Amino acid sequence: MAEGPAHEHRSRLRSGRARAVVVAVLVLLAANAAVLSGVFDRSADAEVESRGDVAAAAVALAAAAEPAVEADLDPLAGISLSTAPVTPEVDATVPLPVPENPPADPYAPEPEIRHGMLEIPAIGLSQPLFEGVSLTAINRGPSHWPGTAMPGELGNVVVAGHRTTYTRPFWDLQALQPGDELIFTMTDGTRHVYELDRLDIVGPEDVHIVDQTHAHTATLFACHPRGSARQRIVGHFTMRAETQQVQITDTHQIRAPAGS
Repeated sequence: MAEGPAHEHRSRLRSGRARAVVVAVLVLLAANAAVLSGVFDRSADAEVESRGDVAAAAVALAAAAEPAVEADLDPLAGISLSTAPVTPEVDATVPLPVPENPPADPYAPEPEIRHGMLEIPAIGLSQPLFEGVSLTAINRGPSHWPGTAMPGELGNVVVAGHRTTYTRPFWDLQALQPGDELIFTMTDGTRHVYELDRLDIVGPEDVHIVDQTHAHTATLFACHPRGSARQRIVGHFTMRAETQQVQITDTHQIRAPAGS
């Protein structure tokens, strides 16, 4: 016997209530995580307003948490470099760049130095590339780690950037796919294209991200997850082999017919 409209209506109500409970639980979990980390994305307020009293309470609880200071979102927080020698992958006679240690003071003053532009077309990123890994430099935009390879050079180009504050260049870093391009256009007009190999999530103590190897690579990193400095999201890139221009010499000479 076919079920009537009343039964269908009750089923829809039960389904709607179940979805509402799931949404409420998820919002509570997200708010709890935000309270623990001291960070809450205020942009979510509008989204949860329509999800009932439970969601509203979760938002209020998160909003009451003490706001995070900028140092909590330092991409370099907890990183210290080892002085152990780098094991070369190929010819040991080729010198490698030597990364500098991060400044003891994350707000150490640094002069504003621009190297050019950093672009990732897949996520609509196009910002100036600065020099330095203090927050003074990183707050300006994506910044090159001093002592690591420069774009186009042998070694690993290391760039730090914010995800949720200031110019937040690496907001969508997690959306990249293997093969996506990283483009450096330098102030001297040279252009260097790298392609994504993989993304990693690592702890702040994993300083291998600045290691220099006998290859043309680049590493971008930022805090992870968004709004927290508990981990790092790291993009590993390899420079694309440049297309060699082949000069073709035409040795065939067209000669006019004899007697013409």
